[in-house]
Amino acid sequence: MDFHRHIKSALIDALEEDLLDRDPTRKAIIKGVQRRKHKSKFLNQHEMQSLLDVLVLDEGVNWDYFLLLIAKTGLRFAEALALTPKDFDFAHQYLNVSKSWDYKAARSGFAPTKNKSSMRKVQLDWQTVIQFSQLTKDLPDDKPIFVESKVYNDTVNHYLARLCQKAEIPVISVHGLRHTHASLLLYAGVSIASVARRLGHADMTTTQQTYLHIIQELENQDNDKIMKHLASLI
Repeated sequence: MDFHRHIKSALIDALEEDLLDRDPTRKAIIKGVQRRKHKSKFLNQHEMQSLLDVLVLDEGVNWDYFLLLIAKTGLRFAEALALTPKDFDFAHQYLNVSKSWDYKAARSGFAPTKNKSSMRKVQLDWQTVIQFSQLTKDLPDDKPIFVESKVYNDTVNHYLARLCQKAEIPVISVHGLRHTHASLLLYAGVSIASVARRLGHADMTTTQQTYLHIIQELENQDNDKIMKHLASLI
């Protein structure tokens, strides 16, 4: 439609200046495809819990554990693929993120992280510590936990989509789990600086731009709190 309007306006000018004797777009029929509904970028807390409830976590290493870990840590897809048992420090409850997995290459393998800030220690909750200490106890220390053969992002996204449908929640991507992790932390009152460090962002500007709508919503809530507090001062 936009293209048609631009062309038509030029042709109308040409007709008025007698450069054309007729309008070739007079009987044009505008066709196109219906705009696709945008996928949700993240889940709310209730939807996230519904997704976690359908995960199967009693069958050893599987994609359910992989999705759980991203939901709990906010790791990038390639960072989570590169994790080995020795990257977990269960005694101090953190995960050492120091590499990624080059799943797009013909011969996949370890690769550097996205940037220097992506090399970080991510604190783990005690439930995740217990789950992954059991999962990794008999696995080779230096081999990726979740990679046995060639891995495709689409394959895991399609699997996650089926889980979302089973849980009767909006379908999101694996990267959407990372967005969900960050958004839930922000709604819980965690500072932008802490969320940025946890996600491995180079600076807070990236975090602010990505989650601007959430930050603005929280600021509106803060304004209400400020006005309520000021009104209480007599």
